[in-house]
Amino acid sequence: MKRVNKQLLDRWQDRVSQITSHGFAFSESEADRDARIARAKRDYAFFVATYFPHLASKPTAPFQIEAARWIASNERARALFEWARGHAKSSHLGCLIPLWLLARGEGAFRHMVVVSKSEDAAKALLGDLQAELSSNEAYKRDFGLRTDPGAEWQSGRFSTSDGTSFVALGRGQSPRGLKKRGQRPDYILIDDIDDDALCRNEARVRQAYEWMMTALFGSMAAGRGRFILVGNRISKTSILATFAQTKGIHHSVVNILDKEGRPSWADNYSLAEIQELRQTMGERNFQKEYMNNPVTEGVVFKRNWFRYGKPLRLREYRHILAYTDPSFKATTKNDYKATVVVGKTHEGYYHILRCYAAQTSVSEMVAWHYDIDNYIDGRVPIRYYMEANFIQDLLLDEFQKEGAARGGRQIPITPDRRKKPDKFSRIEAMQPLFERGFVTFCDHSTGMDTLIDQLLSIEPGSRIHDDAPDALEGAIWMLNRGGGATNYYIPTSPTRHY
Repeated sequence: MKRVNKQLLDRWQDRVSQITSHGFAFSESEADRDARIARAKRDYAFFVATYFPHLASKPTAPFQIEAARWIASNERARALFEWARGHAKSSHLGCLIPLWLLARGEGAFRHMVVVSKSEDAAKALLGDLQAELSSNEAYKRDFGLRTDPGAEWQSGRFSTSDGTSFVALGRGQSPRGLKKRGQRPDYILIDDIDDDALCRNEARVRQAYEWMMTALFGSMAAGRGRFILVGNRISKTSILATFAQTKGIHHSVVNILDKEGRPSWADNYSLAEIQELRQTMGERNFQKEYMNNPVTEGVVFKRNWFRYGKPLRLREYRHILAYTDPSFKATTKNDYKATVVVGKTHEGYYHILRCYAAQTSVSEMVAWHYDIDNYIDGRVPIRYYMEANFIQDLLLDEFQKEGAARGGRQIPITPDRRKKPDKFSRIEAMQPLFERGFVTFCDHSTGMDTLIDQLLSIEPGSRIHDDAPDALEGAIWMLNRGGGATNYYIPTSPTRHY
């Protein structure tokens, strides 16, 4: 007997325990049962909530319902569902939607192949399906579907009482010979086929993609049936990213935040929770795992170029300047606001003394400037600049109100009205300063971490946030043109650099 993976067995037993521990209190009148079944066949959200409460702890999301309806209505589906982590793509697309199709009868399938990055990963998904078909009494009672006696997902295949067969397949395994009783696969579900090791090797990606589109796709009868890939985009060089370029496929993209910066699955994730997650894991990792936007670290700025050290005494700097990018645009709701305080030494080095960067309110951004004012404490001159844009007057009003509330203590903001060239080009122009060691990070704060993370994530065409690097570029540009307040103290010995 083939040895069973203990982790898979534990997963199976846990799934069966979840199913059997849930009591289904259904009315047994024939009329109520018929009405329940009829509604379940046409209403996917009702189907999930009624028969799978052990899986559906949150209401079914609109994008999950849309996916179920589209798959049900397209028997020759060619689709990519590119959903962020934590959005139940495996549960819905690999288990619940297939079970719904079988329950509906119309447009169902006879031979499903579940594919993943390894055979064990595919068997785990297959086990979830068999657990429901063998242990979910409510589903079995209402729809009459159950597994054949002795069926074992551990072997990588099982069948149901009506002859529908299910097979697990790992990436690259030969799909030839999958035909059973003359029936070729008519539902191929490819779930999380990419992994980090594969994506680091373009040749392996091309080879795996070729296998998927020839041997695997060719196992269907002249393309009859559904061919569906699900996952999140962990790399620009991946099977998923390559398949996304295929013409004519249905392509569903769901990020944890929609285009307006709101949670895509609001019943499951709050905006505050997402913002905390983003801050904790860093912008680059967040974009990769939750926004389907993989970013390669160090394309423009290399981590080994970054220098860290203690600041000089404030009076030892030739100029000190604070620059703010308010980053308030009409097209987005989740940009970062950023303020950096930079000191320029007499020898021409730049010390980043303070950095504030967050997805926050205008009032909080204004409060940063008073924190900076307290830090300077009148010991040396400092100039405050802010990028001028179409809401400049609104922002200045906020500063005036805050100043009035603080007893007339106004922050003297000067607008930067220069006509700026392309943002990426401006930020990229700072590269030689970092490479030659002219920039030092002199603070350890959340805002500084955000600046570093965004610098490492800069690359051409990237959709990642770059508001903190943009503020830094503004500060350095102004300092190079004498825009900073001048401190006339001349040190008697060379200043320190790191």
